[in-house]
Amino acid sequence: MFKRVNPEPSITHLFISFLRLGATAFGGPSMVAYIHKMAVEQKRWLDEKTFRDGIALCQMIPGATSMQAAAYVGLKTRGVIGAVASFMGFGLPAFFIMAILSAIYARVHTLSAVVSTFNGLQAIVVAIVANATVLFRRTSLKSNKHITITGVAATMFGLSANPIAVIALAALLGFALIKDGLPYNTTTVGMARTPHSAKPFLLLLAVVAIGFILLFFVHRTLFDLAILMFKIDLFAFGGGFASVPLMFHEIVEVRAWMDSSALLNGIVLGQVTPGSIVITATFIGYLLHGFIGGLIATISVFSPSFMMVIGSVPYFDRLRILPYFNKIICGILCSFVGLLLTVTFRFAWHVHWDFIRIILASAAFAGLILKADILWVVVIGTIISVVAAI
Repeated sequence: MFKRVNPEPSITHLFISFLRLGATAFGGPSMVAYIHKMAVEQKRWLDEKTFRDGIALCQMIPGATSMQAAAYVGLKTRGVIGAVASFMGFGLPAFFIMAILSAIYARVHTLSAVVSTFNGLQAIVVAIVANATVLFRRTSLKSNKHITITGVAATMFGLSANPIAVIALAALLGFALIKDGLPYNTTTVGMARTPHSAKPFLLLLAVVAIGFILLFFVHRTLFDLAILMFKIDLFAFGGGFASVPLMFHEIVEVRAWMDSSALLNGIVLGQVTPGSIVITATFIGYLLHGFIGGLIATISVFSPSFMMVIGSVPYFDRLRILPYFNKIICGILCSFVGLLLTVTFRFAWHVHWDFIRIILASAAFAGLILKADILWVVVIGTIISVVAAI
């Protein structure tokens, strides 16, 4: 176990460290490994056990695990202000890169070569979602009861049921059917003391509330976008990827704010930028309302999980040892296996399949199953799509 040699880095140092990391960290949840390397091995801000406990918390609450892990490190070292610094530093590179890519996309996406390129990349998105389904199945489905909950959820999602209703039903089924929740060794309880003050937390809550109120009276369409993104993150159990099918359902199927092809292209851009796939919210907001729309969508989609991290860490150990709490979480995680399975078929349905796209999707899926870096899968797929479009 590492000893802390610098338990209280400056706020500026926290921000810059996570800004550098956020600019180079690709691969979704795998970015947690980069955060571990920096915070535990290099900087030694946290010991191994404290970091592991924090990741357990991040996996159990909705939102992007990597972003939450950044906030957790900042919270443990410098309290709520530290959490804000590390969270913003880690997320800013992805936001600005996605905003730039969205602006370029808005101007050139009608060109035939660009259309052909994105059509090829959409096939790779299908492979990425299918691989995510396999990964979630391995970690979440441990018994026939888990499979039953997944089947019920997949059926309901396939019938276009409200995702929140499906999640609530899965939570109830988890509570009723699952005997044991997520395994947890109670001997590991006892995180390092968290610098915590209720005042900064309440101040942040007030800022978010005031922001929504102002949007409601000043710009109702932006308010609707902000509320939707806030709701999506609030129910995105299972990591950042869980927000993708929720976005698809709400943006494409319920509100028809954009078509499935455009959103799939946004997901592609979300894969080639550093940061969480949740950054697709920036693309959606930009295409709907320009830069200010992208900014508001981004802030809104990250706010719930951030607030839950800083609000729940001091009480996590007390909840973590409750079996009923873990059973409910298990049910919710099972529902997202069903959700991802359904979305895999929905995404595949909207792709114009030909021989090249079938080969692209098959090769990408095989590479991901063999643990190839998702960045290289997307980069190579992009090159092949560009060559095929010429």
